[in-house]
Amino acid sequence: MTELKNKLLTAVEKMPAFPQSVNQVLKLTGDINCSQRDLVEVIKRDPVFTLKILRLVNSAYFGLSREITSINQASVYLGLNTLKNVALGLAAVGAIPKSAGKHLDMGGFWLHSLAVATATRMLGLKLGVSRDDAADYFAAGLLHDVGKAVFALYMPEEFEDVSGRAAEPGAAFYQCEQDVIGANHADIGAMLAKKWNLPVELHDAIARHHSVGSGESSQLLDCLFAANQITKKLSFGAAGDFEIEPLPDSVRERFFMDMEELIEELPTLDEEVERARIFIKLGEA
Repeated sequence: MTELKNKLLTAVEKMPAFPQSVNQVLKLTGDINCSQRDLVEVIKRDPVFTLKILRLVNSAYFGLSREITSINQASVYLGLNTLKNVALGLAAVGAIPKSAGKHLDMGGFWLHSLAVATATRMLGLKLGVSRDDAADYFAAGLLHDVGKAVFALYMPEEFEDVSGRAAEPGAAFYQCEQDVIGANHADIGAMLAKKWNLPVELHDAIARHHSVGSGESSQLLDCLFAANQITKKLSFGAAGDFEIEPLPDSVRERFFMDMEELIEELPTLDEEVERARIFIKLGEA
């Protein structure tokens, strides 16, 4: 067990760290007394990051009626939580080394992640979450599978074996990881979330997105689980996992709907995912 843990820790330690500005953003926004001015000042110190955020804020993804020309304006229009998650999403996409593409189809991976992010956010809004708080739901969906990239980068042989097994009908990817590696992408994703100092609710969403239905659940986790299955059912991208899991009772009770009914509640998912592609384009730039 210790040997496995050391192997996982070594892989996580090899992952690039976030830029200092993003670390400061996460530290600030974790403080209940964080002021808008403090957050704006931290972001403004990183001109490249400032430019990326402004391009994203002025994109069709947000669809604002006027052009935003400063981080200060962005914080007023979007809210601090949304601004934090925009910074976090861009940083996370940028932190995945390009070499992950040798063993993981990054185009399919990011499309799946974006679709899960978008669907998680839409489901949260349907349950009455505010637009600013819904940014947490988007971030959870965007990063839920980030552990797969760690395996693809730093445990490539095991990851290839897992991918082959998971292609068989009825095989769940995370179960194949457990069989081959002794841990799954949720486990190593949670370790990466700790390295990156991600907020606790985001760490928990990454850690538990395959264990919904066993143990204590939350609204965010239920939305994430449902979004993940819906996205697989609708074939948005691919992250190696093709097995669609049934919705646990807690998720069905949360929405008073089954999966087919939930899909009907998301008629604009296609268009919203298309608009969200800017996250990947800017993050990888």
